[in-house]
Amino acid sequence: MLFHSSLRKELSRSFGATLVVLVTIVMTMMLIRTLGLASKGSVNPSEVFLVMAYTVLGYMPTILSLSLFIAIVGTLSRMYRDSEMVIWFSSGRGLVDFVQPLFRFAWPVLALIAIMALLGWPWANSQTIGMRAQYERRSDIERVTPGEFRESAGRIRVFFIDKDTPDGATATNVFIWAIERGLQITTSARSGRIENVGEHRYLMLSNGQRVERPLLPTATSGLKISEFETYGTRAGGNDSFTTDSTPARAKPTLQLLREPGDANRGELAWRIGMLLAAINFVLLALTVSSVNPRVGRSGNLLFALFAFVVYYNMLNLGQSWISSGRYGMGSFMLLLHGGVLLIGVAWLVLRNNNWGRRRRTERVIAGGLQSQPTKIDPTT
Repeated sequence: MLFHSSLRKELSRSFGATLVVLVTIVMTMMLIRTLGLASKGSVNPSEVFLVMAYTVLGYMPTILSLSLFIAIVGTLSRMYRDSEMVIWFSSGRGLVDFVQPLFRFAWPVLALIAIMALLGWPWANSQTIGMRAQYERRSDIERVTPGEFRESAGRIRVFFIDKDTPDGATATNVFIWAIERGLQITTSARSGRIENVGEHRYLMLSNGQRVERPLLPTATSGLKISEFETYGTRAGGNDSFTTDSTPARAKPTLQLLREPGDANRGELAWRIGMLLAAINFVLLALTVSSVNPRVGRSGNLLFALFAFVVYYNMLNLGQSWISSGRYGMGSFMLLLHGGVLLIGVAWLVLRNNNWGRRRRTERVIAGGLQSQPTKIDPTT
């Protein structure tokens, strides 16, 4: 009981501290990225923190896996450095005996990783994509800030309004500059309002003037000026939303199972692979944490992080290969996760039996016996 409780207590402290640090780093990076998207007009500035929260929530499986891996490697490396592992080994505990307390500590984290990968990841992606799509579908008049010139969604028009109403559907002193059919068209009106006609939205202008001039100076048509009481023009955006173009990363897991396809299989392999990778990380952390107390542990931690990066990149690369049809889902998952599991178990067994140290000891003993001088009996 003392062995299990002391190990889990230290793992809990290390895991909590690592998780806080990683979440803070990811939140800072996502905030900078989201602010960049907002400055480009891809994200509503008023929803920056909401988009950032959904993005961080989607990355939680990776953050939890890395936190668990670092916590185990860091804790066991400290125990090796402070010679605590020598005490446990001297009391009859082998390296295999650490597997049970490690998984007893890790199983809630593994369950949370499975929930976040199978449910949280697609839900967070669907929320983020929905907000960005809704912001992109807003009308051209809704894109305009009073007193500023703004481009339309297709970048073929420039809008300017003096002021608008709180609902954003009506504006006064509207100015529109556009290029259509080889003509440079300038339209101004006293007021404008948004109306829905079928699936499209139109900007209805009232009491204005329209000036058309050829874009090329060699054109035969001349300047055309017309006045109007009511004039309608496409405002851009519509209220319809199709789910056919929903990316695989935003689809629920059950939908991926019901709709087999290369892209869906690749996404499903990634989600299931996150759980399998987290399980393998527990075994790998136990094997790579062995360190010489007389040597610094920085090299050991660097090797552990390198192993995590390689494994995670192979997981993402496998998703791309499965989505493109180069590999099957089952064969790739068996090759990657099964191969890593076999390597981890074999490495653990070798370290548990102290195979490397025994071979070195046997070679030293054999060399010492061969170097002993041969005694000659003087009576012979």
